[in-house]
Amino acid sequence: MTVHVVLPGGVDDVTAPSGGNVYDRRVCAGLGVHEVAVGGAWPRPGANVRAELAAVLAGFPDGDVVLLDGLVACGVPEVVGPQAGRLRLAVLVHLPLADETGLTPAAAAELDAAERAVLRAVDAVVATSPWAARRLVGHHGLAPERVHTVVPGTDPAPLAPGSGGSGRLLCVASVTPRKGHDLLVQALATVADLPWTLDCVGPLGHAEHVARVRELAERHGLADRVRLTGPLTGEPLHRAYAAADLFVLASRAETYGMVVTEALARGLPVLASAVPDALGDGGLLLPPGDAGALAAALRRWFTDEDTRRELRGSALRRRGALPTWDEAVRDLGRVLASLRG
Repeated sequence: MTVHVVLPGGVDDVTAPSGGNVYDRRVCAGLGVHEVAVGGAWPRPGANVRAELAAVLAGFPDGDVVLLDGLVACGVPEVVGPQAGRLRLAVLVHLPLADETGLTPAAAAELDAAERAVLRAVDAVVATSPWAARRLVGHHGLAPERVHTVVPGTDPAPLAPGSGGSGRLLCVASVTPRKGHDLLVQALATVADLPWTLDCVGPLGHAEHVARVRELAERHGLADRVRLTGPLTGEPLHRAYAAADLFVLASRAETYGMVVTEALARGLPVLASAVPDALGDGGLLLPPGDAGALAAALRRWFTDEDTRRELRGSALRRRGALPTWDEAVRDLGRVLASLRG
């Protein structure tokens, strides 16, 4: 029996990398499944795209196992629901739709209701962290045995030599409101008296928020110290990690936070928010949306050798316990195999 995976169009676009795209690519390659990409303005596509997705699902033989990326599935219950009895459906949730920052209350409520309908209709739900699995069960009223956790893997990487000091900071994340670059700039403004630079690596797709981050940096006199580099992949991204002394992520919401484990794989100390499962005991977890707490943590990092020593040691210990992609492929494979019977 063939296992089909339905993905949002564009997951191969290396100019706009994301944790969800990387996850999809790695597990699909490991499982050797049949992939179908459907391009559109997910999670709220137009009528033509909805019809295309409906046709894709209708073309799969009765009883086949189909894994749908949540970005494709969760906003269109009227398309996914009618196939739930005929196909063995699983939905992979990278981020609950209503958790995206910047939605109006009405839009968030609409997406939340659509997601609930989809997840209650399908045979299995896959979450990318224990925290996300618990939230989906509680928030949507799902049976716990139908919700499975498959955390992302991490590629081994050499230790980052850094700059030899403490002032080279790195943030790897799309510049969107949810990732909190504005909070990070506000926090850094309080330590402007100390020597540091920040490289923000990631797509600059949210024009209004990118402009806000740049305006904040200029207002605080930090424009020459906060660099928005755009996305990097391959060797340029490896060099960015290698040059860093501290990894920072000020996210308002995450389901896992793969960039955190990528930093820890290099032994980089981490200050981050909203990533409890990825960070583990490997760094300092801060409350989401709290620029003051982040500012205080940054000042301790810059001024207290004991803090730097402790965070470096925590990162090295966590480095040896990170999950692998082989484990992720194995765990997801077990979920999909359980649907065949």
